[in-house]
Amino acid sequence: MSLTKEQVLKIADLARLDLSEAEVEKYGSQLSSILKYVETLNQLDVSSIEPTAHAVSVATPFREDVAVQDETLEKSLRNAPDQEVPFFKVPKVL
Repeated sequence: MSLTKEQVLKIADLARLDLSEAEVEKYGSQLSSILKYVETLNQLDVSSIEPTAHAVSVATPFREDVAVQDETLEKSLRNAPDQEVPFFKVPKVL
């Protein structure tokens, strides 16, 4: 599939690109060769290939959703010079 100059300019406009005449020719031929390659790939028979999300099978580890008491807040406030639980108390900055 070969792109016309108008199609290349439309794509450039959608991408908000201002192309010179030389760039229109250059990118037009590059985009056309990409589309030609995609057409070649579309001719392949992939009906026997199972769709995948990853190239290799990846198991997703699951764990129980259990609520636990997080002690991070208490550890953080231990070293605070001034606190008002559960917050650090700092001077007002205006």
